[in-house]
Amino acid sequence: MKLFSKEQIYQGDKLTAERQKISSTDLMERAGTQIFNWMHMRMQGAQVPIHIFCGIGNNGGDGLVLARHLILDGYNVKTYVVNCSDKRSKDFLINYDRIKNVTKDWPTLLSCTEDFPEIHQDDIIVDAVFGIGLNRAVDEWVKSLFMHFRSTKAFTLSIDIPSGLSTERVPEDEDSVVWAGYTLSFASPKLIFFLPETAKYTIQWEVLDIGLDQEFLFTTNTEVELIGKHEVLPLYLPREKFSHKGQFGHSLIIGGSYGKIGAVTLASRAALFAGSGLITAYIPKCGYVPLQASFPEAMVITDANEEIITDIKFDIKPTVVGFGIGVGTHSKTISAFETFLKKNKAPLVIDADGINILSKKKILLKLLPEQTILTPHPKELERLIGTWKDDFDKLKKVKAFSKKYTCIVIIKGANTITVFDNKIYVNTTGNPGLSTAGSGDILTGMVTGLISQGYNPLQATIFGVYLHGRSADIAVENFGYQSLIASHVIDYLGAAFIDLFKQPEQPTEVVEKEQEQEEQE
Repeated sequence: MKLFSKEQIYQGDKLTAERQKISSTDLMERAGTQIFNWMHMRMQGAQVPIHIFCGIGNNGGDGLVLARHLILDGYNVKTYVVNCSDKRSKDFLINYDRIKNVTKDWPTLLSCTEDFPEIHQDDIIVDAVFGIGLNRAVDEWVKSLFMHFRSTKAFTLSIDIPSGLSTERVPEDEDSVVWAGYTLSFASPKLIFFLPETAKYTIQWEVLDIGLDQEFLFTTNTEVELIGKHEVLPLYLPREKFSHKGQFGHSLIIGGSYGKIGAVTLASRAALFAGSGLITAYIPKCGYVPLQASFPEAMVITDANEEIITDIKFDIKPTVVGFGIGVGTHSKTISAFETFLKKNKAPLVIDADGINILSKKKILLKLLPEQTILTPHPKELERLIGTWKDDFDKLKKVKAFSKKYTCIVIIKGANTITVFDNKIYVNTTGNPGLSTAGSGDILTGMVTGLISQGYNPLQATIFGVYLHGRSADIAVENFGYQSLIASHVIDYLGAAFIDLFKQPEQPTEVVEKEQEQEEQE
């Protein structure tokens, strides 16, 4: 799914009005009507008090359209205008006049803290104060209003974006933003719904179709894409009946040190479970017996050293190499890695201490093959690119780093983000159960295993991140967040592949209706 920028959404609104020969007021009517339809379908006429707070711009106009439809349908509505400026949009004024024609209870003008209405916990607040165009600090009294919303503990529904939240920066004061229980977003969700510092401002979100021009939606390229099942399914490479293991590549996992052989075992298993035809682990001697005994499907090559890797030599021709899991940062290991990089021609996936080595000796970054994949956790990323001010600054620095070294960077988190050049891919799978030892090793193995069988590095990264999260989502149903361990994620990877082709279950009422139709026929 494309995530449109603020400028692109404005462009889409303009093109829609031009191509469909409608006014901006008509488009606002569509938006407000869709919000009404969404609420009406769920409330079915329930007389819960609904408090709609409208700003004086186009977001407030959407709120006025919603209020008018709710009033006409007999709902218990109270409308307020947050009178925060003398500048009112044309469409707001049109809809302000329209709502006066359907009710004697005209919108209440709010202009100071004394005007705040009484709201109970069981009421509903609709936030239509500010939209995506907010480019200034929120007035103190409006900030107090937003804090009043939170203090009531009433369910809060935001229109398009929680008021006070910018699409391009992290708010300096969290009290100046509405904390929404649900946000109904137009055209596409916003990037801020998925970033660690801004996702907290809406618990859930949903996109409403307001009939924007289809050509615009399909042909406009966006900097950010949201990755779900529909996005990864076309990437899937099916297997022919007469295929054999030689067609699916040979993954080489290089890593491990004394006490950290388990990390290599996990990564190697993940690579094979992801579909690699063959898997070889390159480890120090101390890991030979543990790895061979625990994972018989793997082949093993050992370093001459007992406890660390000091010299990377092998007589195989790997399709792809995964490096760094549990390898340590000993000077001899760094030297061995540098020598390896100078000779290596295979695609690379680098994790953990491999990234720490690159951070220690940044000149090695110039030796990486194009589209090398780096999979840092937050501290490893900081060592690699330096500190950042906020999430937007982090993305900016990662994009610059990716472009400079032509590499793919995975920013791990609740919504893991893949960055390549100027493009951002936001993953939608995964859960807190992945906050466990070894989950990163498994991701490295999965991505390595996907490259080995023919996926290009970017495809393998996007697909691997999705499968990693989806496997955890399936596994967590049996184990819960606290008891989920990395091995479970590997064990459920097959289920994640199968899940790609499962049709979503239909609601019970839909199934019953279809059965009634079949009986009548």
